[in-house]
Amino acid sequence: MRPQIVLFGDSITEQSFRSGGWGASLADTYSRKADVFNRGYGGYNTRWALFLLHHLFPLDLRKAPPVAATVFFGANDAALLGRTSEKQHVPLDEYKENLRKIVKHLKRVFPPNRWKFYVQESSPAMLVVLITPPPVDEPGRKAYAKSVYGEKAMEFPERTNDMAGVYAWQCVDLAKELGVWSINLWSKMQETDGWQQKYLSDGLHLTPEGNAVVFEEVVNVFSEAWLSPAEMPLDFPHHSEIEGEDPEKAFQYLCL
Repeated sequence: MRPQIVLFGDSITEQSFRSGGWGASLADTYSRKADVFNRGYGGYNTRWALFLLHHLFPLDLRKAPPVAATVFFGANDAALLGRTSEKQHVPLDEYKENLRKIVKHLKRVFPPNRWKFYVQESSPAMLVVLITPPPVDEPGRKAYAKSVYGEKAMEFPERTNDMAGVYAWQCVDLAKELGVWSINLWSKMQETDGWQQKYLSDGLHLTPEGNAVVFEEVVNVFSEAWLSPAEMPLDFPHHSEIEGEDPEKAFQYLCL
């Protein structure tokens, strides 16, 4: 059975299996080594995500658990009160505590060495990676709102880059506190000149180049931790190892 990697998040995760998406690239990179599952829910914040935990990650010892999970929320939590997306807003302190609950649940469901036969016996507990919300291109969000709502679009965008950054740093701080990995996407993307148009399609969601940034960061963290795709074995023999005259020889180990 292949190890499983679960991508848990909002629309940026849900859309990650589209052509050029970071999730699709992960699935390709880990092809025949791990199965990548998309559990992204467009529009969700951490408050709503808590209702899904026991359904997506049940406390069932009979099932082989994932070896890794990305937790990618915050873009909706950081929506501003009094603007068009205010129902998605989650106060900063609650956002941090909700992330804490998610991480603790994952660690509870998947304690150390439950899947040691799938990857490495020396592996620590399940690999959890918190990803911060991306930066926000405010003019891009205003333009998007006008394209959707026309004259009814609000004068001010429903999200700001500064507020996204506040939530991003809370995410990073929590990861340090809990001893899990994190990716500060908000900071990383802004290291590039012209990041607004290069990485964001509507001021918030990702272009193919933006997806590439997320993909590269996730693979780097996975590899630095202990889940390097280059070091993981294939699930079944490579075709070059199968003899034409005696194919059974390559599969003898499956009978052990």
